[in-house]
Amino acid sequence: MTDISATTAEKPSERGPHNLASLAYNAVSDMIRHRSLKGGYVIVEAKLAEALGISRTPLREALQRLEGEGLVRKGDGRNYVVRRVDIGEYLQSLRLRLLIEPEAAVLAIPNIPRRQLMAVRREIHDLLDATAYHTDAHWFSDDNLHNMIIDYCGNAVMAKVLRELRATTRLFEIDRLKDRLKPDSSEHLLIIEAIERGSAVDTRKSVAIHIESLIAFAREHLGALE
Repeated sequence: MTDISATTAEKPSERGPHNLASLAYNAVSDMIRHRSLKGGYVIVEAKLAEALGISRTPLREALQRLEGEGLVRKGDGRNYVVRRVDIGEYLQSLRLRLLIEPEAAVLAIPNIPRRQLMAVRREIHDLLDATAYHTDAHWFSDDNLHNMIIDYCGNAVMAKVLRELRATTRLFEIDRLKDRLKPDSSEHLLIIEAIERGSAVDTRKSVAIHIESLIAFAREHLGALE
């Protein structure tokens, strides 16, 4: 693990507890995303704080933030546990996203800056043109597309629910994620094109098709039953 305290070694003014908590949050969320902290893993604060090179106070603040986002939960005693999401919860979350996210995308149409649409499209093309597959780049592109919809839907309650659902579906460990690269990318491009045209019908439809594709993939490749 990386000693995150070293990142502020040359800037004493940035060594405050809030900054360390932010660094700890980024480090731990990255560990969860990279599966070095897998679902069900019990986080021992003292051990993790030592590995990160920080005290337990900023780490605890980071863990509380991650708990609020649904990535970790309180276990027995004072320890936190990385949430484990099974196939049933994954599918249920996708089903709820199918009801909400197409409408959020329609609400976001007039609010999304064109330059951001262009940036997200460019990331998708870069992902498809890459000579080697990188899981991080795949997740980065996926996050930017879906978070763009969430950020600009203009409905705080809807955005909160979608963020929680996204956290849940991200925690589900898909071993065959690489198989989703082309479907995800092509479906994301259709969403962007519909939003650019300002078509509520096409935007709603393209988002629904994408989420239905994820559900179908789970059924076909992961042996998922509802």
